[in-house]
Amino acid sequence: MSRPLAVDRHGHILQALETHGSVSVADLAERFNVSMETIRRDLKLLAEEGRLVTVHGGAHRLSNEPSLSRRNIENAEGKAAIGRAAAALVEDGMAILIDSGSTTLALAQALSSRADLTVLTNSLPIGLLLARTKAIKTVLLGGEIEPNDEAAFGLDTLDLIAKYRVDVAFIGAGGISEAGQFTDYTRLAAEQRARMAGAAKATYVLADHTKFSKRTPVPIPITAPIAGLITDLLPKGEPAAVAASRLWTIHVAGSKA
Repeated sequence: MSRPLAVDRHGHILQALETHGSVSVADLAERFNVSMETIRRDLKLLAEEGRLVTVHGGAHRLSNEPSLSRRNIENAEGKAAIGRAAAALVEDGMAILIDSGSTTLALAQALSSRADLTVLTNSLPIGLLLARTKAIKTVLLGGEIEPNDEAAFGLDTLDLIAKYRVDVAFIGAGGISEAGQFTDYTRLAAEQRARMAGAAKATYVLADHTKFSKRTPVPIPITAPIAGLITDLLPKGEPAAVAASRLWTIHVAGSKA
């Protein structure tokens, strides 16, 4: 008798995840008029089947990060503005670390006409772009190449990051949680970005406004102080944007505020 109801709930849960990206145990329990323990069992079963990722208080849709080529054309104007704002923080003679990603690639493009810089990066496109600029010394952090991001990740990359100290690190994030915390798609990516932050005197997170509505499952365990979050705009009414503004100094690219 209960099995068809469970199957029906599972279908609706997956549909809600596809639409919203995340669901909460409390909301689902109220929606289906069942106990929260019943919903937790549903989510656990669906997670065991590889159909979602459970988190405290609910679940996230399985996170499949879009390819770098696709991300490069999404909100390109906003990312270019972020890149220019971040580049304005870089002084001649600095050693900086630039993370992989489409927004950080926009930063590299904004720096490509500069001189007297040392740039460390795990990104193949960023490394190739800046290697063509003779006035910039480029250090490529090696490791296993992740095709989707066109960048190096893994133990070798982590080991190389630990060997350097830089003036400023510019890192990305997969999303921003409703608590305002930076999150990522995998534990490895989250840990690597945290290590990048730890290698710098100052760290800026570059994230366009779409990241405020993305609920990637793994918190980035940053313990180093964050100098600021650079974005193209703050979405009004978005809980993640409100929470982030309470936690971090936020620079809105192009804003005079």
